[in-house]
Amino acid sequence: MDATHLHLLLNHFPIIGTLLGVGVMLYGYLTASEQVKKAALWTWAAMAVVAIPVFLTGEPAEESVESLAGVSEGLIEAHEDAATVALWLMEALGLLSLVTLVFYKTNPTLSKSLVLVSTVLGLVVFGAMARTGYLGGQIRHSEIRSGIAANNGGEQGAEAEAQGEMDDDD
Repeated sequence: MDATHLHLLLNHFPIIGTLLGVGVMLYGYLTASEQVKKAALWTWAAMAVVAIPVFLTGEPAEESVESLAGVSEGLIEAHEDAATVALWLMEALGLLSLVTLVFYKTNPTLSKSLVLVSTVLGLVVFGAMARTGYLGGQIRHSEIRSGIAANNGGEQGAEAEAQGEMDDDD
């Protein structure tokens, strides 16, 4: 198994794991269970660890697909840019989750505020991770590309689509 296989295998975990953490946290709020909230924090901390090898295997995965027919450098760059932002957000969430777990013992009052901030950040991180996964999927799955890329199915269409994705961020 090489880095490309690892990237494809692991990349789903931070996306689904972050969403799972949000669901667990919301359940913790609904049931007023601090233990359930702590489980969500541990989930996010674990996903922050998993996100590191996902990111680090991205470059070798790029090297293995960039010369394949129908693969657009623009789509790869859009995915890579989104992955960088998502990684930083995920690592911030993981660190905040660990800090919040420490404050559960040392300052329970502050931990309640940090849990709320973690929940909001968890939603943001899920959005960033889902967008990154969506852009990554477009690299090899032309059937999910919209607009001109889907109609043309070629390099130029994919480049235009990637440019459109990047323009949406401005």
